[in-house]
Amino acid sequence: MADQSFNAFAMAQRQFDRVAEMLGLDEAARALLRNPDREFHFNIPVRMDDGSVTVFRGFRVQHNDARGPCKGGIRFHPQETVDTVRALATWMTWKCAVVNIPLGGGKGGVICDPHHLSMREQEGICRGWVRQVGRAIGPVQDVPAPDVMTTGQHMLWMMDEYEKMNGGHFPGMITGKPLGQGGSEGRTEATGYGVVYTLREALLRKSIDIATTTASVQGFGNVAQFAIEAYTNLGGNVVCVSSWDQGDQCSYTFKRDSGVDLDELRSMTDRFGGIDKTKATAAGYEVLDGGAWIAQDVDILMPCALENQVNAETVLKVSERVKFMAEGANGPTTPEADEVLAAKSVFVIPDFLCNAGGVTCSYFEQVQCNMNYFWPKDEVLERLDSIMTKAFHAVTDLAEQHGVIMRDAAYMIAIQRVAEACRLRGLV
Repeated sequence: MADQSFNAFAMAQRQFDRVAEMLGLDEAARALLRNPDREFHFNIPVRMDDGSVTVFRGFRVQHNDARGPCKGGIRFHPQETVDTVRALATWMTWKCAVVNIPLGGGKGGVICDPHHLSMREQEGICRGWVRQVGRAIGPVQDVPAPDVMTTGQHMLWMMDEYEKMNGGHFPGMITGKPLGQGGSEGRTEATGYGVVYTLREALLRKSIDIATTTASVQGFGNVAQFAIEAYTNLGGNVVCVSSWDQGDQCSYTFKRDSGVDLDELRSMTDRFGGIDKTKATAAGYEVLDGGAWIAQDVDILMPCALENQVNAETVLKVSERVKFMAEGANGPTTPEADEVLAAKSVFVIPDFLCNAGGVTCSYFEQVQCNMNYFWPKDEVLERLDSIMTKAFHAVTDLAEQHGVIMRDAAYMIAIQRVAEACRLRGLV
């Protein structure tokens, strides 16, 4: 979101248009699916700690619910835009469809910076967001979840406000909640673990031992940290991570040739995933500029931050050694970069397949809440692994059969499923 010239929604539509043409999708279906069904734009007035009132701008976009209730997170970010939310809602539709869970796509956001807000002020934003859009969300309509700079605590405040409005207990109206308050075991790890489940299968299909590989990771938030954990548990070696520095308002890359120590880095990280440069230097890490992660001489790249990170300019920095890219972030790679990566024979696991572990486990949480029965962690992760593995091989098989890149194959499966649901409902 830092690049103001980049429009995520325009990119999402370009990706859709390309595959709709490949599929020969009829004009009515194209018109229906390339734009969101509904959008909510609203003001959230909040009484600040100093007694003043600040009005924050909030959004909820519901792209499509033909396959089930909309599903998607809520971002708090100072550079949030409605076009970013539109794009993310669109990608959520395809994400739920490609892993074949009965949900549609939605996304929410608030233009704010939690770094500069007290917890009480953040609670005010959460409750105000629900008051504005509460009649359009819920367990059978649209189920929100955490996203960038929101947590289980934010979700709990939102659930509490929704329950006050509706006079009952509705834990299935939102996911990503804390354990003991309707949260699911394994949800915290799910997105990052899911990234590595798909990466593991990609390496197996290419007959590569994961223990012989190295990786560079962009980001050090929840997704990145658990992707690193899962990858290193399988024997891989992460030599480089990047993180955002709130004080300097820029990102830095932290490199150590012998490999990063996840627990060590976590011990010097703030709650937003920012790594302390002084402590990292003392621990033997080389501190580089934020964009250096993409130029590392490694086998695997894992962009796990924001959209538009692998674009026409940055993709030229990708080392010839890189053969795999696992997209933990949403929309990290532009169509122009996709062409370059394909020419370099880089096996790209596309975002809405690769990082679908989060929404899959959110679906598990919703199911558990609605039946008031919760599964142990090993059962959650086993179910997650099964769904991610099955979806990965379905996409890879189609890509090989049709001679297309993985992103196009994933879109082909997802768009066909959603278009068929719309057709069966008589919408097109």
